[in-house]
Amino acid sequence: MGEFDLIARYFTRPVRPDGAAVLGVGDDCALLAPAPGMQLAVSSDMLVEGRHFFADVDPEALGHKALAVNLSDLAACGARPLAFTLALSLPRVDEPWLAGFSRGMWALADAHGCELVGGDTTQGPLNVCITVLGEVPAGQALLRSGARPGDDIYVSGTLGDARLALEALLGHITLRADVLAHARQRLERPTPRVPLGLALRGVASSAMDVSDGLLGDLSHILKASGVGASIDTHVTSNLIAASAYLSSARGQFDPNFVRQCTLAGGDDYELAFTAPPARRAAVAAASEASHTPVTRIGTVSAEPGLRLVDAQGQPVENRYASFDHFQ
Repeated sequence: MGEFDLIARYFTRPVRPDGAAVLGVGDDCALLAPAPGMQLAVSSDMLVEGRHFFADVDPEALGHKALAVNLSDLAACGARPLAFTLALSLPRVDEPWLAGFSRGMWALADAHGCELVGGDTTQGPLNVCITVLGEVPAGQALLRSGARPGDDIYVSGTLGDARLALEALLGHITLRADVLAHARQRLERPTPRVPLGLALRGVASSAMDVSDGLLGDLSHILKASGVGASIDTHVTSNLIAASAYLSSARGQFDPNFVRQCTLAGGDDYELAFTAPPARRAAVAAASEASHTPVTRIGTVSAEPGLRLVDAQGQPVENRYASFDHFQ
């Protein structure tokens, strides 16, 4: 099977009549028509075999995750997904693999009304790069630079289970099969919080997605906003879902390991955001409207730096390093 047959069979569909794409796959460029008064939000993410996923990953799960991590960026900006491009490097043409990969990708794309409008394929090491495009009303995008002293700090969903699965798959820890299956779902099939991001427009003062670890990603908000923060580690440690899924799972681990997973584990793809205390009811309404749980985990401060405290408000040493692609 040649390149163009591969594209036609697995990655070409008619454009949606109600979508933003006027022209999709097949020409040198796609054509999009954003609605009047909207700004385009654009983000790219690359997944590399051996760096971001295991060689034996389920291709359907990889297709899902490749798009999900990009949709998570749109969610953090409060943008509605419109379209995406796919650049795919493959060692060889493996039709069952391609069928699974495209099936996982299409399912998530359809769930968010997001159109594949172009890209590229070539032979080489397995590498998936997606660029996603969304739209947000002019002036309403959620940014990293809006946090203010006194704002509450929130995070959506749960934290740490993807790291828990990774440690188990690497052989560093042992998990019961049912707990591993639950945690692995969080690692390989993250849920992009698009509905929450849309609901937070006009409510959150700043936001970003948690991809490399809560503390590392939150530090980008603090730097962009010129503020500091205090985080309650007792609250964040309780956000590891495995402890609710199996009550004995958390008890087998040292508290520092649980903190490492929840504070710096990475691959959570939740939203971290800030909002003034006066907007707590609006945050709760956004959570309910989007069917996404959110938890208040700390407070923005005028004093620079990121401080960790325990349930009694006592300082906790910050020795938790988030993921860095070059370390």
